[in-house]
Amino acid sequence: MALVWSLLGILSGAFIAVQAPINAQLARGLGLPVAAAFFSFLSGTVVLGIVTVAMTRIQGVSLDWKAPAPWLFVIGGILGGFYVTLSTVLIPRIGAAALMAFLVAGQLIAGMLLDRIGFLGFAVREISLGRVAGAALLLVGALLVRFT
Repeated sequence: MALVWSLLGILSGAFIAVQAPINAQLARGLGLPVAAAFFSFLSGTVVLGIVTVAMTRIQGVSLDWKAPAPWLFVIGGILGGFYVTLSTVLIPRIGAAALMAFLVAGQLIAGMLLDRIGFLGFAVREISLGRVAGAALLLVGALLVRFT
C-alpha cells in the first residue's frame, strides 16, 4: 500500500505541473491572472462540494462544523489562492520545470520549519545536518534548473 500512496503523491505533483500552464493560458485569455485563479478555485469548489455531499451520504458521516477553529475554514483557501495566482504569473516567465523546482524547494524548507516547531500540534522533528544538506541540494538543483 505504501507504493500506492507514493504513486498518488507523484500523480498529485504532476497535476500541479499541469495546472499551472492551464491557468496561465486561461489568464492570458482573460487578461488577468487573479481571474484565472478565481475560476480555478470556483470549478474546484463545485467539484469538491459535489464529492463532499456524495461521500457524506455514502459513508453516513455528518460534518462537525463547530469542531475546527473558524480561521481554519479560510486560511487554506487564502494560501491556495496566493499559490495558484503566483504560479499563474510565474510559469510563463520562468517555465514549468523551474517553477516546479522552486515550489518543491519552498515546500521542503517550509516543511522543515513547520516540523521543527510542531506546527498545529504535530510531532516535532529536529532539523538535522542531513535535512539541511538535502534542502540545500534541492535549492541548488532548482537554481540549476532555472539558470542553466
